[in-house]
Amino acid sequence: MNYPIVYVPARNCVVSPLNVRTQSDPDADAELEAMIGEAGFVIQNLIGVAVKRKKDHFSIFGGGRRLSRVHSLIEKGKLAEDFEVPVMAMPTAKDAIELSLAENQKLPMSPVDECMAFKNMIEKEGKTPAQVAVRFGKSERFVLGRVRLADLAEPVFEALRQGEITLDIAMAYASTSDTARQASVFEQLGQGYYRANVGEIRRQLASGGYRGSDPKALLVGREDYVAAAGRIDADLFSDDATEMWIDGDILDHLAEQKLAAAAEAIREREGFAEIRAVPTSHIPYMETYGLRQVQGELPPLTDEEEARCEQIQNELEAIEGAAADENCEGYTDDDEARTQALEAEYEAIQSRAPVLTEEQKASALAYVVIGRDGQPRVHEQLYVAPVETPDDEDNDIGGDDETNHGDEAEGSAKPAMSQRLADELAMMKTELLSVHVASDPHFALDVGTFIMADGATRHFGSSDLASELRARAPSPRVASFESGTLAAEEWAKLDSALDRGWIDHEDVRDRYDAFCALTDEARAAWLGWTIARTFDAVPAGRTGSAFIDHLGAKLAIDVAVWWRPTAKNYFDRITKPAILTLFEIVGSAELRQRYAASKKHDLAASAEKLFAGDILVEAEIKDRAMTWLPDAMRFEHAEVESETAIALDDDTDGEVGEVTGPGEDLEPSDVAEDGADDGLDSLAAAA
Repeated sequence: MNYPIVYVPARNCVVSPLNVRTQSDPDADAELEAMIGEAGFVIQNLIGVAVKRKKDHFSIFGGGRRLSRVHSLIEKGKLAEDFEVPVMAMPTAKDAIELSLAENQKLPMSPVDECMAFKNMIEKEGKTPAQVAVRFGKSERFVLGRVRLADLAEPVFEALRQGEITLDIAMAYASTSDTARQASVFEQLGQGYYRANVGEIRRQLASGGYRGSDPKALLVGREDYVAAAGRIDADLFSDDATEMWIDGDILDHLAEQKLAAAAEAIREREGFAEIRAVPTSHIPYMETYGLRQVQGELPPLTDEEEARCEQIQNELEAIEGAAADENCEGYTDDDEARTQALEAEYEAIQSRAPVLTEEQKASALAYVVIGRDGQPRVHEQLYVAPVETPDDEDNDIGGDDETNHGDEAEGSAKPAMSQRLADELAMMKTELLSVHVASDPHFALDVGTFIMADGATRHFGSSDLASELRARAPSPRVASFESGTLAAEEWAKLDSALDRGWIDHEDVRDRYDAFCALTDEARAAWLGWTIARTFDAVPAGRTGSAFIDHLGAKLAIDVAVWWRPTAKNYFDRITKPAILTLFEIVGSAELRQRYAASKKHDLAASAEKLFAGDILVEAEIKDRAMTWLPDAMRFEHAEVESETAIALDDDTDGEVGEVTGPGEDLEPSDVAEDGADDGLDSLAAAA
């Protein structure tokens, strides 16, 4: 049956006590009121029954929310006093209640339908988010959120459409606009335990990036980061503090540079013996393990400070005495506040920072970290800088295992190294590995695939792989260190020879297409480069060093061809007795005696020439000197009883650079010319 719809003044309508809807939502009511006020009319009619003996008066059984919002708008002056509303006139209250019940069983739009509807209105009808919000009676934030969901990666949006994920999960994926990243994380989580974990999804999406409020971001600054081609993904309603800086490797590199420069300036200004830049807000425990703290002396109080402390004590005693008076009721609120203020002032005067003497500073190791405000700061605790002392077992890198390479008579004569020297040797050794990996794309492809697969399948990380695969270069173990080695020169040649023609395209699709258009050789070079730059410099005996050694052995790297100990990189860093012991190891007691009277500087220079083959000595001594290496620079340790035995191996034929191993040894001249070609066929087959 069709019931008539009449227009009556809203002031003549009242909500019936029998209205089926008894509860509402304030936010929803506000949205409805905004929609009616913007439209200027009520879209859907009310359901009512005429009041007997009152012309044009109705009791409303359906649409009570709409009527109350109209009354509110009239009171606010946004609608006219005689504003009329459409009412479907029902013959009885029973009929009105039944129809109202049917009306309130409406099926709301799904989030997917809302997403597409809002997006189409904005893109096809040219509406603004604010206009769409008014049209649907929603807030502008709600509309923008739904539009953001409409731009989700296709597999994520389809899962939302099919009801496979909830709206909260979809909103977690929308925390970044990088749809490729969304799809990758969605596929990675699959059907696993964390698939429905909003926090884990957000962490995975943000992996490798930084918030704008991160100390590293504050240190570098937005302008410098963007100038270095860093990208920023501003989340919905995000500000400078909450926006995501996507390119973490760029930010890491810039932060390390700025912190290293600040650290060096602090060292020169303060006169510390050594300074280390740690691009974090705190110092890891293992970084300072085994170091002795520098204990400064408390400076005496000045006359003014002593006088003030005495005044504070007198005032505290006066307050205490007044509170103890039998005519008083104890401490008042003002007394409590004053006492706390005085005690805090007294503590501040007494808690003065220890002062270091110039001699202490000159022998101190300081750490520079990034403060929470992004400013470089010297960590409050200083340490005694490590020194090279042959009798100090703590400085003997390798511990008992390394000492046991030789017999008891020779074990104590091995060179003792400072931790910094061990770190520098580890960096030069890893440099050497990197240049070989970069020159063998087939090997790089194999090891890169393995590292990624192994890291993804292990539940507790892959720290023993000594790699930061994602093509992010790890933080340098020694800030601003330049080795000047042949491997470093070859790496610079490899880097400069890369075809960078595809990088300048603005659109990621154009960059990808341009990269794919490169020759096989050019792409192979990029593969080797991206894998090689990830290796971490791990000192001998540390977690991951075994993997570094294994890779170097697999590549049959002849370290003696690429690296020789010099005064700068080795001999100046060990003691004079240790150098003389090495003369005896590769030569004889007579050779040691010949140089025993030399000064340390001259002895280091002579050692450099001896171990480079530039001193006139017997052929056997020259051969042993030119093949000798410290254990920290070896990739493969032969199964003999001592480092001395390795150096004195009688089976060598005197030809430097001749090795046995799993493959042909790579000569320095071969790296830039032939390296990229060796693995092209295998790379193409793998692709």
